[in-house]
Amino acid sequence: MKKIVLTLTALCAATALLHADDVALMTLRVGKEKQVQRVAMEFYNGDAPAHVENFKKLAKEKFYNGQAIHRSFPHLLIQTGDPLSRKKDRTNVGTGGPGFTIPPEVHRKHLKGSIAAARLPDNINPSRLSNGSQFYICLAPMPSFDGQYTVFGNVIYGLDVLDAMSTKPVDTNDFPVERIEVESIKIVPREALPPVQTPVKPGTPVKTKHWWEFYR
Repeated sequence: MKKIVLTLTALCAATALLHADDVALMTLRVGKEKQVQRVAMEFYNGDAPAHVENFKKLAKEKFYNGQAIHRSFPHLLIQTGDPLSRKKDRTNVGTGGPGFTIPPEVHRKHLKGSIAAARLPDNINPSRLSNGSQFYICLAPMPSFDGQYTVFGNVIYGLDVLDAMSTKPVDTNDFPVERIEVESIKIVPREALPPVQTPVKPGTPVKTKHWWEFYR
């Protein structure tokens, strides 16, 4: 009996390890372009387990499908994850979510390619609770955000795609004028990712103007 229990425990541990190495594949489309672009993302399971588990759950439920990139700063940052971005009316985009928040898991720095949870500012959110679905991707290092927001993943490849999209014209709320839609985010085993170019290394130095300090 003891041998069976040990075997089952080992199998459960192996299964957990396998799922821990799952990654996300995000498919994006700009406007009416026929060609889609893909971005692969890995997770920091050990540093932000609650955020990672929540992200995977929402992705598997197709929560992100049909949403849009609703904030964009050239060569700096893009943000998505608001279900209100599915609508034509942009009035309240940026305020939506799944109806819950996540306690902060602030451990990682904001490097080039970092994926972090968005949240309301400190004056109305002193506990720094993360929005349940909105997240942003750093296109450049953002040290001013270190210690304030939960970084739960990193872009494996496709950062060049996001950087190019970030240069498209935006409205007064930093919402891309031409819709950039998230067609899907799928959770897949790392070995199932399509072949790509050289992966982006976290923290790769880039030249950038520090006007991201005005981002709120």
